[in-house]
Amino acid sequence: MTKLNLLVATLESKIPFHNIINGNVSKASVGWHLDHSLKVLNAVLLSLKESKPEEYRWKFNTTRFIIYTLGFFPRGKVKAPKSVRAYETITLSDLKTQFETAQSELLKLNSLHKNANFNHPFFGQLNLKQTIYFLELHTNHHLKIINDVLKKTSYLDCM
Repeated sequence: MTKLNLLVATLESKIPFHNIINGNVSKASVGWHLDHSLKVLNAVLLSLKESKPEEYRWKFNTTRFIIYTLGFFPRGKVKAPKSVRAYETITLSDLKTQFETAQSELLKLNSLHKNANFNHPFFGQLNLKQTIYFLELHTNHHLKIINDVLKKTSYLDCM
């Protein structure tokens, strides 16, 4: 199992806590972080699948270089694009459907061309390897937030 698959499985294990919010850690609920992570994952995987490998051109990007070298995203520095934000009530059913889609699409990653690509708003055009690393960093970023929310929220706060 790849690192990304393990991160997605860990995300899935957080579904039972989807309603928990701790404003001291994040304004958003655990469910919002799950939903956002899955929206990003599924949108990026679809973009990779539909990309044209022959159109990929490597270009140096300072922001990508710094973040990829650090190996994490600083918290609270960037707002999620509207296309990957939840505006409606997040349901267990929707989360489960998004997880099923993500797991199905992750299985297809190995069959993609190494220059399958995704255009990130800050990092520019990413090839398959760079995109997988972005998805690992992004998913891990939200898992850390979820874990902090859960760690700093007592059981009584959840009732």
